[in-house]
Amino acid sequence: MVIFDFDGTLADSAAWMMKTVNPMARRFGFRTVTDEEIDMLRGRGTREVIRYLGISPWKLPMIASHGKKLMAAECESIPLFPETAGMLKALHDAGLRLAVVSSNSERTIRKVLGPELSGLIDQFSCGASLFGKARKFRKVTSGAARDRVMTWGAAKRAILAEHGPTIVFESPSEIISHLVASRAAIGGD
Repeated sequence: MVIFDFDGTLADSAAWMMKTVNPMARRFGFRTVTDEEIDMLRGRGTREVIRYLGISPWKLPMIASHGKKLMAAECESIPLFPETAGMLKALHDAGLRLAVVSSNSERTIRKVLGPELSGLIDQFSCGASLFGKARKFRKVTSGAARDRVMTWGAAKRAILAEHGPTIVFESPSEIISHLVASRAAIGGD
């Protein structure tokens, strides 16, 4: 099974986030940020970002709820990364099972992916709380072989390297090549 996050991995939601974060900061009373700060925060852990922005823990549910509603209302303006459709089709055609684990809502994700690409996804595990994505990920991977874990998306290479990954891919085409070859060599998904 190949598991993807959605925002910053399949969908290029960075522009939407940059447009939205400062109006939300003014509304909910946390720190506004520059484009450079947003870039610096990309790939950081949720707790680190919350600390940096000076968000009070009691405001988190309101901020998250508001953000999800805004994204759902504006999801037509969020594009997929250029190679996302081809990658999902190639992995699916190679017989690999696909899943999406996200804090975003399944409905929003399906709208951005569209019916054809949504139909390629075997499992959606969505709507995780800010700190609940790990639990959703464990549920999706329960019983699956976990000898190969990878990441692709908005996280910076240096941040990924801190976690000691076996492989870091530079492009979706590298993901396709590696996974299709691995599947052929060992079988399974």
